[in-house]
Amino acid sequence: MLQGLGSAVGVARRRYRMAVAAPEPYGRFASVLTPVGGVAVHARVGGTGPGPRIVLVHGLAVSHRYLMPTAALLARRHRVGVPDLPGFGLSGEPGVVLGTRALADALGGWLDATGGGPVVLLGNSYGCQVIVDLVVRRPGLAAALVLAGPTVDPAARSAPRQVLRWLADTVREDPTQAGVLLRDLRDAGVRRVAGTLRHAVADRIEDKLPLVGAPTLVVRGGIEPIVPARWAREAAGLLPYGELVELPGSPHNSVYSAAGALTDAVEDFLARALGTPSQAAGRAAADGVG
Repeated sequence: MLQGLGSAVGVARRRYRMAVAAPEPYGRFASVLTPVGGVAVHARVGGTGPGPRIVLVHGLAVSHRYLMPTAALLARRHRVGVPDLPGFGLSGEPGVVLGTRALADALGGWLDATGGGPVVLLGNSYGCQVIVDLVVRRPGLAAALVLAGPTVDPAARSAPRQVLRWLADTVREDPTQAGVLLRDLRDAGVRRVAGTLRHAVADRIEDKLPLVGAPTLVVRGGIEPIVPARWAREAAGLLPYGELVELPGSPHNSVYSAAGALTDAVEDFLARALGTPSQAAGRAAADGVG
């Protein structure tokens, strides 16, 4: 029992170190700055392998950091990029709080500057809204999409409701994530987080999902309150080529707390959607250390 506890603590420490390592190299990843529209966009870049390039996009108050456990597992078989959107993480300050379309355009500019598309876009939470907005206007950038915990549920389209759901989710998340999120909040600042929340609530992702032409996997954490099962089913049903998978026991940020299970689901989906060889990362490797 003590040995198992020690192993779990070691896993948590490695996950945390990887998340907060930037700009220093760690594992397969290094930091790269790319100018996009006058702003230096920071990204963690790494990985090799035969699979398609995968780009992970963070949510509204966070950065690349909490995405790193999933990014590390995907980097075993893919080239992976994890950018910080302008104003977040280690990216430069754009001067204003950018809305959903402007953030999507910045992501598109970063993709153009780093090899273009088509790529697999994996968004978490508000990151799903950003990548959907981008691909309905620039479909050539996406080979496939993964929407992990897509917001905003139309039945809770207000900032207070979203905050209440977020608070309910925090007690279900991996506690080691707290230190990661505090760094992200420090970097973004209260003004940007509050402003981006307003943009997220105003953005009607449900109107855009029917326009997504790429195969898309919707992922819901089995115990998360932010994306109810009803909304996850509705979102998948609105997509022309949508699939839905639920990760039992996972909270909203499956990219951090359930990286192994999420990576397995993504690899299985890509094998079906794009014909890539199926090689699940394995839940035993859920520490996210590549």
